[in-house]
Amino acid sequence: MKKHSLKLCFFWHMHQPDYRDSSGMMRMPWVFLHAIKDYYEMPWLLNQYKGLKATFNITAPLIEQLNLYKDPLENDYFLSLWAKHPSELEGDARNWLIKICKTTQYETMVKPLPHFDELYHHENLNDAELIDFEVLFILAWCGHYLRQENKFVRQLFHKGKDFTQSDKAQLLKTLSTFIETILPFYAKLQKTGVISLSTTPYNHPILPLLLDMNNAKKANVHTTLPSDPISLKDDAIAQVERSILLYEKTFGVKPKGFWPAEGAVDEESIEIYKEKGLSWVATDEEILFHSLGDTTRSKLYRPYRYKGMTIGFRDHTLSDLIGFNYRFKSGKDAVDHFMKVLKPIADTKDATVFVILDGENAWEFFENNAYDFFTTLYKRFLKTAWCQTHTMDEVSQSKKQGRLKKLAPGSWIHGNFDTWSGHPEKNRAWELIYQTKRDVKNYTGVISDETAEKIKFHFLASECSDWFWWYGDDHVTEYGLEFDTLFRGHLIAVYRLLNIPPPSDLFMTILTRTNMVPFLVKPQTVISPFIDGKNNTFFEWIGAGSVDETKFYSTMDKARGPVEKILYGQDEETVFIALKGDMASLSDPLLQFKLIIDETGEDIVFSMQKSNEVDGIKFRVDKQIELSIPKRHFSTDSTVHLHFEIVKGSDIIQSLPGYGALSIDMNESYEENWFV
Repeated sequence: MKKHSLKLCFFWHMHQPDYRDSSGMMRMPWVFLHAIKDYYEMPWLLNQYKGLKATFNITAPLIEQLNLYKDPLENDYFLSLWAKHPSELEGDARNWLIKICKTTQYETMVKPLPHFDELYHHENLNDAELIDFEVLFILAWCGHYLRQENKFVRQLFHKGKDFTQSDKAQLLKTLSTFIETILPFYAKLQKTGVISLSTTPYNHPILPLLLDMNNAKKANVHTTLPSDPISLKDDAIAQVERSILLYEKTFGVKPKGFWPAEGAVDEESIEIYKEKGLSWVATDEEILFHSLGDTTRSKLYRPYRYKGMTIGFRDHTLSDLIGFNYRFKSGKDAVDHFMKVLKPIADTKDATVFVILDGENAWEFFENNAYDFFTTLYKRFLKTAWCQTHTMDEVSQSKKQGRLKKLAPGSWIHGNFDTWSGHPEKNRAWELIYQTKRDVKNYTGVISDETAEKIKFHFLASECSDWFWWYGDDHVTEYGLEFDTLFRGHLIAVYRLLNIPPPSDLFMTILTRTNMVPFLVKPQTVISPFIDGKNNTFFEWIGAGSVDETKFYSTMDKARGPVEKILYGQDEETVFIALKGDMASLSDPLLQFKLIIDETGEDIVFSMQKSNEVDGIKFRVDKQIELSIPKRHFSTDSTVHLHFEIVKGSDIIQSLPGYGALSIDMNESYEENWFV
C-alpha cells in the first residue's frame, strides 16, 4: 500500500513593534539585535538544506526599522549611547545602557562568553570594563552566520577582551552594512522558490477590533467592552493597503498572503483581504474548531476555503513544542520527539500541517541559539520520505481544500481577543484612541495634507497590538513603562500637530502596580516544610521563593498549563519544591511528572496518580504537588538548575519554569534579608 506523504508548512513570523517616538528615534534596540541574530540566520539555515521550503512573514514596522540602520546613530537611541566613549555618558544614560546589556539571557548567551559572564556580575564597571561589556553584549547577539562568515566578528570573538573604541566603531559599521543585506536575501530566496513571503496589516493591529469592537464580545461573551467604541474601518483598510504598498516596494511583487496580526480574523477582515488581491491567510486551530463547531483533530490537517480565500490553521501543539518546550532538550532529543508526534498525522490522507510561530524570540532561550535543533531537524527532513515541506503559496494552489460556511472571530490566543481588550488597562488604551479620534473629527481648523498624513501615521501606530499586549495582568515586561510611553506619545503627537493642548489624561500612565509585580521572587529564608502535598499551614512555605507562571509569557503566548505557581527553597540537607494549580486537570491516570536535574542529567519520572519515593526523593500529590530532594543528588555545592515536565505519553503538557531552568544557590545565606 502506498504511504501517504504529509505536507508540512513551516511559517516563521518576524515582527517587532515600531519603537520610533514622535521624533522618529527608535527607543529600544531589539530590531538591531534580532537582525544580527535571527532575521538573516533563519532563512540562511533553511537554504543550507536544498529542497526544503518554508514561509516567512515580515511586518511593515520591521521592514521600515531595518531600513533605518543605514544610519544607526541617528535612528537608534541605544546605539547612539553605545557608540560613545563611556566617559561621555551621564549617569542615567549609562545605567540604562547597562540595564539593556543585562537583559541578555544569562544561561544561553552570557555564560558561554567567560569575560561577559565575569563583567555581568560586577556591580560597578569602570570605563575600560564597560567598553568590553558593550562589545561582548553585541557579540553575544551575533548569530552563527556572522560568527562563521564575518571576518571581523570572528576576530573580536578570538580577542575576547580588552576592546577599544575603534573596535566598537568598526563593529557597528560592519553590522550595519550586514543588516542592509537582510531584505534583499529574502527577496532572492522568494524568487528562487525556497521561501514564500507574506506580511501583516501595516502597524500590526488587531483588524477585527478596528472594524468592530463587538467582535471581542462575539469571541468571548464574558468580556467587557471599552466605553463608547467607534468603528475604525477606514484605518483598518489603510493598514492593509499601506502594508501591501510597502511589501511591493521592498520585494518587487505584491504579496499573495497575510498573517493577520496575532492570527486575528473575522468575516469582514477576510472580505477586505480578498478585495485587496490576497489569496491566502493563516490563523489558529481554535478558529477552525469554533467555525466548524467540531474539535475533531483530523479536520485540522488540510487548508480550507472561505469566500474564495485559502486559510491555513496552525497546529497549536506542534508550534508550541518548538516555541516553548524544546529549549529544554538537546537538538537530537527535540527532533526525535517532533518527528514522533508528527508521524501519526502522516497516516491521514492528504494531510497538510501548519506549524506557525515567532521566528525570532524563542531562540535565545535555546542552547546555541537553536542552531543544533535546526541543523538536526533539517537534516532529518532531507531523509524523511513521508514528509515534504511546502510554502503557503504552494498550498494555496491546492485543489484539495475543505469548505467553511462561516468563520468565527478570534485570534491565535484562546480563540478570542482578550489579550487586547477587556481588561481595564487595555480598554483604557482603546478609549484614549476613541477620544482622540473624536477630537480630530470635531476640530474646526484647517488641516493641511501634510499634517493630515502625519496624524494618520500616529493613529495607525497607536493601533499596534503590542501596546495592548503589555497592558493588563496577562503578560509582564520590565519595559512596560517604555511601551506605555510610546503608545500615549502617538496620541499626544496628534494634538500637537493640531496645535491644541493634549488632554491631561494622556500624560498619566495607564499601567497600574498590579501588572508590574515580578513573576520571580527569590527565597527569603531557610524553609523545612513537611512534604505531604497538603499545604497544611500557611507558615510551611513562608519565605520560599516563587515563580508565578501566570505572569510569565514571552513575546509569543502559549497555552497555559495546569501549574500556575512554583514555590521553592531549602534547608541544610534538602531542596523543597511545591507546584500549585488546577489539580483536577491532573487526575488523568496517564499523566507523569518529570524532574530533570541539569548538572547530573538525571531524569526522574513519577506517576501523577500516586505519592511515591525514588532514590530518596519524595513526591507527594494531593492539594498540590510537593517534592523533597536530598542535596546528595546534586553534583555541585554551588548552583543547581532544575526543570520539570508534565507529560502524557509523547505529549508535553507543560514545561516548567516557563522561562528556563529553576536556579537554586546552594550557598545562599539570606543575610541580606536579616533585620534587627
